[in-house]
Amino acid sequence: MDSLVVIIYLAAMVGFGIWGRYKAKNQDDFLVAGRRLGGWLYTGTMSAVVLGGASTIGGVGLGYTSGLSGMWLVFSIGLGIILLSLLFAPRIQKLEIYTVSQMLELRYGKGSRLVSGAIMTAYGLMISTTSTVAYATIFHALFDLNKFWSVLIGGGIVILYSMLGGMWSITLTDFVQFFIQTIGIFLIMLPIVLSKSGGITELFASLPAEQTSPVGIGWEAILGYILIYTLGLLIGQDIWQRVFTARSPGVARWGGLSAGVYCLFYAVAGALIGMAATKIVPGIEVQDDVFVAVVDAAMSPLMGGLVLAAALAAMMSTASGSLMAAATVCRQDIVEPVLARKDVTPVTGGSGAGDSAAAGGAKSTLVKSLVRETGDEIRDSRIYLIGLGLVTLILAMIMPSVVEALTVAYNLLVAGLFIPILGGLIFKRGTIVGVMAGMILGAITTIVIMITMGIYSSEAIYLGLIASLLGYVIGSLASKPTPPEVMAAWKERLNR
Repeated sequence: MDSLVVIIYLAAMVGFGIWGRYKAKNQDDFLVAGRRLGGWLYTGTMSAVVLGGASTIGGVGLGYTSGLSGMWLVFSIGLGIILLSLLFAPRIQKLEIYTVSQMLELRYGKGSRLVSGAIMTAYGLMISTTSTVAYATIFHALFDLNKFWSVLIGGGIVILYSMLGGMWSITLTDFVQFFIQTIGIFLIMLPIVLSKSGGITELFASLPAEQTSPVGIGWEAILGYILIYTLGLLIGQDIWQRVFTARSPGVARWGGLSAGVYCLFYAVAGALIGMAATKIVPGIEVQDDVFVAVVDAAMSPLMGGLVLAAALAAMMSTASGSLMAAATVCRQDIVEPVLARKDVTPVTGGSGAGDSAAAGGAKSTLVKSLVRETGDEIRDSRIYLIGLGLVTLILAMIMPSVVEALTVAYNLLVAGLFIPILGGLIFKRGTIVGVMAGMILGAITTIVIMITMGIYSSEAIYLGLIASLLGYVIGSLASKPTPPEVMAAWKERLNR
């Protein structure tokens, strides 16, 4: 019965992907859902994209090993969405671009796009990989498939529906997935496992104090989560690409705020489920196995199928969103600029960033001059998505842990790009020299620390951010200010 429920769910996702194909009529539709999502769709799709395998499988596993304080990974994600929505989302929604790297080029001028695009592509691939690894564990449990076939079948379905209609397919499937995961986690799994463990009062009374304390893991670990995930959510391409889908700055602000608050509740729910699992299925050594184990032990086949479908919903929404982000950045910011194709200049702040005429151009003229809205554009985007989807499948087959993969992705993202992006929004004296110095120093420092001291070393993010900040500030102050025409184009775009 549980397998049948999941099969029906997967077939429905492909169906929504086909529906989305008919809505994706041009490049804006394929990459950013036509920039016309309203509040409900925006809230659902934003919630779905950030709550993936690490938030669901990993969040429950952290609750199992760390108790209530295991909520901080997902809680930090929610804080990041709230801060982004209140402070920056309305501004970046006005830019009408496709990638974070394009924002850097629009703000600073040419020069940073290739490096920032490489960092962001790696980030997107790792985020997609974490969710692929996570839902492969569910395919293994349900259908008794080995890792190869679990990854291949599950990943193939995600690639298929994402490829069909791009962001429209992803938006439609995400909204359904948001609905399913809400029911599965909050209305089915949480009440059942709490009841099986004796109720929340008895559960808390039976666990040691460090397991029931919201700060049991220690302030250093909590600060590490905030630095990695809260800051990472402020600048992630998969998150910004959802901001670009909002039809107005108001939708970006209030819809994002709602999604962030939802994430905070999701964090607590995951930790409580993990705590209850210590009573239901004690002795599990691999924390990523806790979710499936507690479903098998505590639920009937029908309820278990619904909950596993909810987990798959969370994972697949993140996998598809981050895969779309990686494909968009790889094409727009790495391959095509290197090839220097004259007929396609997909940056709304690239060649136009240093061109004062672009600043005063009408919106329709600007868009037409920057993007070929043709079937060829959509076809090319599909090719990139399929290609990077295959890379994700390969990575998923060799990646041992969802939290490990997520940590690598966010460490690299935050250390390499947070300072240059934030500086572009608040520091007028920032220059392209500072951006390059900040990105390179931050990324290299973090990679070296992770190799020498371990992936989970807190020094990786601390020293990476410090190196990035020093490089950005010193490089900016030691170089000529950003050209006036570039700043004029930037201000014109923000003041629309």
